[in-house]
Amino acid sequence: MPMNKYVIQLPKDQTPRQWHNILPQLPEPVGPYKNTTGQVPPLEALIGSVFPPWLIEQERSDQIWHPIPFPVLEAYALWRPTPLIRARRLELALNVRSRIYYKNESVSPSGCHKSNTAVAQAYYNHLAGIKRLTTENGAGQWGTALAIAARHFYLDIRVFMVKASLAQNPARQTIMNLLGADVLASPSLLTIAGRADLAKDPHSPGSLGLAISEAIGEAMSRSDTNYALGSVLNHVILHQTVIGQEVKKQLQIAGEKPDYLIACHGGGSNLGGLVVPFTPDVLNGQQIQFLAAEPATCPTLTKGKFGYDFGDMAKLTAMMPMYSLGADFAPPAIHADGLRYHGASPIISSLVKSKIVTPVAVEAEDAFHYAILMAQNEYVVPAPESSYALALTCQKALELEKARTPGVLVFVLSGHGLLDLSAYENNSGLEKNSPAKKD
Repeated sequence: MPMNKYVIQLPKDQTPRQWHNILPQLPEPVGPYKNTTGQVPPLEALIGSVFPPWLIEQERSDQIWHPIPFPVLEAYALWRPTPLIRARRLELALNVRSRIYYKNESVSPSGCHKSNTAVAQAYYNHLAGIKRLTTENGAGQWGTALAIAARHFYLDIRVFMVKASLAQNPARQTIMNLLGADVLASPSLLTIAGRADLAKDPHSPGSLGLAISEAIGEAMSRSDTNYALGSVLNHVILHQTVIGQEVKKQLQIAGEKPDYLIACHGGGSNLGGLVVPFTPDVLNGQQIQFLAAEPATCPTLTKGKFGYDFGDMAKLTAMMPMYSLGADFAPPAIHADGLRYHGASPIISSLVKSKIVTPVAVEAEDAFHYAILMAQNEYVVPAPESSYALALTCQKALELEKARTPGVLVFVLSGHGLLDLSAYENNSGLEKNSPAKKD
């Protein structure tokens, strides 16, 4: 077994062969998607013009297990299974007795967890005879992952990247261009939604909601083009469940039972991927707390309202049951651009309503403080988004230490920050000493 005391790596034949669909197991069922008039037409009528039939079926499936197609498994073999690592030096820096593990999704070709759904979506679109994909992009991880997946399955791709994100991190555009993607700053003059936003504010920094509108608008205008979404939707959460399935096996090997499972939250994909395979255990009485770390500047789950809302600013998507700050909400520019989304996955929203997932708002200063602490002790530079999960993990470990109740905490390192170093440069005034900031 390729493992040591602090690194638990599954053999290749232990890569999950099925995705876990939580929809039929949720205690609070996800409501149907609706159109602008509040009616519930067939799902094909709502999203069939931009998604292939297999993804539409996964979006509403009542089947718990979905076999992973061989071409997707073949692509997964490039990086899966990913290691579960005990952050022993981080524990020592924090001076805590709790055991902290992180699931390292940064080892994928794109450097993040987004590849788990990118290759699946690209495969199904290729199977449907689609030639082009459009998508939105915040920080750059999703655009990079889909650019790789599109190339793998012989598809062209156009990425609408939030203008503020592109200005902060032009290296992301470089790598996407290198992979064959066409990258445009959003808002752009190419689409109706982009032109309308620029007419209101010529200096608009853009948002994920607007970039989604632009990508969907273009996909709807071309018969050879479909749209791909990197988070929120049920089929995206489904594909990410390889994360939690592997974590379950790895913790068993390590002889551990988790007390806390933690991930950052933007739309819900890596959080759902981690907690969905553990949800039936919690419903059966196992004591595990699921924590969602979201930025205090975009507190969708902690301050948003639950109800039906659109997934994009131009209101081109179906209306979905979710926690939302409002489709028109324009979050301030932060370096964790992948977390700047007004809404939340219907699945995650259901888990929050059922009090199975507990959301926590985390300050950017704390996220970067603990990111620097991890870099200096574990020698891993977290993506700014992942830093929110890391910060919440460290804060919880310190809280448990103060209460003299150490536990086992697992968080998802959803991506590395090696293409996001400008975020660290802009936060260079933060404390860089290795002792923990808080007692």
